[in-house]
Amino acid sequence: MIKPRALLWGAALFFTAGAAHAQAPDPAHLSLVAGYKAAFTCSAHFNAGREVEEIAGDELNRIYPDYREAMAALPDAVIDEKAKTVTVRYDGGARIAAWRPYLGCAQLPAMTGEGAAGTLPYVKSFWDRAAPIPLTERLSNDPALLDIAEAAFDRATYGAGTETTAVLIIKDGAIVAEKYREGFDATIPQRTWSVAKSIAATVIGAAVHDGLVEVDDPAGLKAWSSPGDPRGDITLENLLHMSSGLTSPTAGNRTDDVYFGGGRVVDHAITNRLVAAPGTRWRYANNDTMTAMRVLRERMNNDQQYIEYPFWRVLLPLGMEHTFLETDWNGDFVMSSQVWTTARDLARIGLLYLADGVWEGERILPKGWADYVATPAPAQPPLTRANGAQMPGYGAQFWLFGERHGLPEGTYAAQGNRGQYLVIIPARNVLVVRRGFDDGGGFDIAKFCADLLAALEG
Repeated sequence: MIKPRALLWGAALFFTAGAAHAQAPDPAHLSLVAGYKAAFTCSAHFNAGREVEEIAGDELNRIYPDYREAMAALPDAVIDEKAKTVTVRYDGGARIAAWRPYLGCAQLPAMTGEGAAGTLPYVKSFWDRAAPIPLTERLSNDPALLDIAEAAFDRATYGAGTETTAVLIIKDGAIVAEKYREGFDATIPQRTWSVAKSIAATVIGAAVHDGLVEVDDPAGLKAWSSPGDPRGDITLENLLHMSSGLTSPTAGNRTDDVYFGGGRVVDHAITNRLVAAPGTRWRYANNDTMTAMRVLRERMNNDQQYIEYPFWRVLLPLGMEHTFLETDWNGDFVMSSQVWTTARDLARIGLLYLADGVWEGERILPKGWADYVATPAPAQPPLTRANGAQMPGYGAQFWLFGERHGLPEGTYAAQGNRGQYLVIIPARNVLVVRRGFDDGGGFDIAKFCADLLAALEG
């Protein structure tokens, strides 16, 4: 018989070993965190011209709580100005991100060397054509309007923990107010986070206009084409509505393996199983957006044409010369989040929607596409929280606001993590762009827009 003292001693060894094991760094987690640092340093430096100290204070500050401890322990990123790469080493390996013109930074697969950067997709020079038509400016001197724009930067009026970097207000096609935080201006892009989803919807809208896809057709992905695969019933519209029915571990399905892990869209976004009939359940999912763009790639069946299509059909006509559409290393757009752009370039997207898809006399989007993205999807998110807060509805990759938010009916918005917003208010012919690096509860965009509308009417 084992004596009680011996039993306790053995148990102590077990729990001590277990605790030590629990405290050991997880190589998979360290790889993700190093990838995060490499990706953001690469994009902020080469897309936006930001220096390491600035990046540490903004892009690498207020990050996911579960990344913070490991991030603080990582060595400095190594920037190779000639090769246009960023390397971040960690205990067990290194993560590398490589920059390309127009396509920004892509992460190389984990455990690969810098030589793999030569296999990344590239595009030719686009901006050798005429300079884009400048946005019209009629800057207001109305103290009420300017005070509200100023209040967006005070870190308190529209939410504790907010950090505004840019505010741009357009009324009747002209900029009436514009302000930037120190370190930013009209030419310095930021990551859009999920505002990219609305840009993806714009690219897909152009493809619908060009007859490349139809929203009510089955997605038709090769990976879903086996006989009896129920995912074959998923339509492009289901994906745009966030109602594919595919499983995701959490709402928003933290797609860290693609965003920061060097994973491919085809390995992570389209491989999930079906858990609800398509079109019957709303669930916010980065995967649905990435899959929608993958549908376009497979329909085009020409990788180089696909990688250039958003530029020729959307960015160049609109004059979005400070926008970078980032991809995975396999050449799939990660347009659920990884777009870098400026407040003014976002405003150009908004103006396109206010004009129902026409820009300088050229139709970019199908007639009625603006109404399409702003029409409530059949399956909706919860619209009221337990505390009575009124949440926005959902259209096709845009969020829907109205009177219950203190805004005119028909208001819709692109919005993303850390306080990225493009709000389109057709009833008042107004656009509001707000960029930031928020932490905490977030920026109260509905109140901000309501205050701006009241000032514009005053």
